[in-house]
Amino acid sequence: MFDTLFDEFFGYCAVEVGLAPSSMEAYARDLRLFASQMEARAAAGGAPTPSELRLADIAEHVQWLSREKEYEPTTIAQHLAAIRVFFRWAHATGRLPNDPARLVQRPTRWRRVPDALSPTQVRTLVESPSPDHGDLWLRDRAILELMYAGGLRASEVCTLKVNDYTKTLGCVSVIGKGNKQRLVPIGVPSMAWIDRWLHEPAGRPALTKGREGRDGFRMFLSHTGKPLERVALWHIVQRCAARAGLGRIHPHKLRHTFATHLVIGGADLRVVQEMLGHANITTTQVYTHVDRSRLHQVLAEFHPREQVARRSQRANQPANSPPSPKLLKPSEPPKSPKPPASSRRRAKA
Repeated sequence: MFDTLFDEFFGYCAVEVGLAPSSMEAYARDLRLFASQMEARAAAGGAPTPSELRLADIAEHVQWLSREKEYEPTTIAQHLAAIRVFFRWAHATGRLPNDPARLVQRPTRWRRVPDALSPTQVRTLVESPSPDHGDLWLRDRAILELMYAGGLRASEVCTLKVNDYTKTLGCVSVIGKGNKQRLVPIGVPSMAWIDRWLHEPAGRPALTKGREGRDGFRMFLSHTGKPLERVALWHIVQRCAARAGLGRIHPHKLRHTFATHLVIGGADLRVVQEMLGHANITTTQVYTHVDRSRLHQVLAEFHPREQVARRSQRANQPANSPPSPKLLKPSEPPKSPKPPASSRRRAKA
C-alpha cells in the first residue's frame, strides 16, 4: 500500500533534506511499522487506502502503540514525528489529497534530568583500558578520552576521519545531525592519546599496514581494519565500564557527563550548545537542572528571608562560638588572613 510512497519519501529525505543515515533508518523503521499495522487492519477490512486515511486512523494507531506494543510516551512521540513528516510531505507534493496526521496530538514527553558520572568515575572509566586488555587498548583509551573531552555522539565518533583531527588547533571537525559541521575543541589528554593511537606501531598503523585506503581513512577501526561501527562502539564502552566496576554505561552518558561538568564548572550555556551541536538552546538547558549545590548557595545569599534568618542566627549565637561561614560569590576569591599588627610594624621599619 505504501511502498511506492515510501521510496519517493526516502529519496526526498536523502537528497533534498540531507538526513543522516541513522535518521533515515529510524524513519524507515517507524513508517514500516505503521504500514504493517495499516495493512493488517486492511486485511481484516478495518483500514482504508492511504488516500482515504483520516485522523481517527492515526489516533487508533497511536493507541495501538501504547496498549499493544507498550511503547513509552517518548518512543511514541518519535514514532509519530516520522508519520507527521511523511504525511506533510505527501500532502504538500500532491501525492495524497489530505494530511490526516496534521491534528494528531502528541503524547506528553517528560523531560528527564540526564544522569552523569562523577569526575572520579570518569577517571576510573577512561583509565580502565591497559596493555593487559588486548592489542586494541590504545584505541579504546583514545575513544573514551575523546568522547568525554568533546561530548561527541557515538555515530560522530564512528564517522570521524583521520584528517578531521587538527593537532595545531586542538580540535576535531565533526559532522553531526542533518550533516551539520562543527569544530569541537578537545583537551590535551585526549590529544595525547589520539596521537599515540594514530602514530604508535601498536596502534592504528598495525591495522592499516598493507591495505591503506581500504579503511575509508576512518580514525577508529575494528580488529579487522574496517571502520568501527556504532554497535561495536557500544560494546567497547560497556566492556570498559564493566571492567571499571561502573555497571551498564552507554556512550551517550559520556556526552551527558561532558555537558554536565561544563555547566557545573560555570561554562556559558551558548558555548555548551555549540559544542554539543544542539539546534535549539532548550535542548541544552536540561543540563542546568543537574547541579543542585549551586541553587542552595544562591538561595542563602540572595533570598531576603534567608538573609534575615541568618542575621538572627548570628545575633543569637554565643560569644565564644565560632562565626558561621560566609558564602563567597562565584567571582570572589578567598581572602588571605592579615598578619598581626606587630608583624606589620616590623615590615614598615
